[in-house]
Amino acid sequence: MQIFVQIALVLAVIGMSVALMRGGINARHLAIRRILLLVFALVAAFSVVFPELLTRLARLLGIGRGTDLVLYALIVSFLVYMATSFQRFRHMESTVTQLARRIAIDEVVTPEEFAERRTTGRKR
Repeated sequence: MQIFVQIALVLAVIGMSVALMRGGINARHLAIRRILLLVFALVAAFSVVFPELLTRLARLLGIGRGTDLVLYALIVSFLVYMATSFQRFRHMESTVTQLARRIAIDEVVTPEEFAERRTTGRKR
């Protein structure tokens, strides 16, 4: 039974990583993240109030203790967080590059402006 849980966890990590890496930052992904956060908060609160049920669930899945199950869930959550942070950073980096290019193009000095500045000694 434990091998099935291990396979399911590995597939969950791979599936979530692929899903979050391929999609853009849009309303659908934001909704999915919010739903997952809500589910995580509810499960966390439930496990605090009823820790013996978490241990029973872990044993049912072939995991020794409830704390081990929580650790596995945190590992999956951390990997999802890393994937979303990487995607968000990549998007911000692209935006900053586009802005820098736009500013560079907007601030180009034409030869006429350059000659005028040279004769008057004036900077923009």
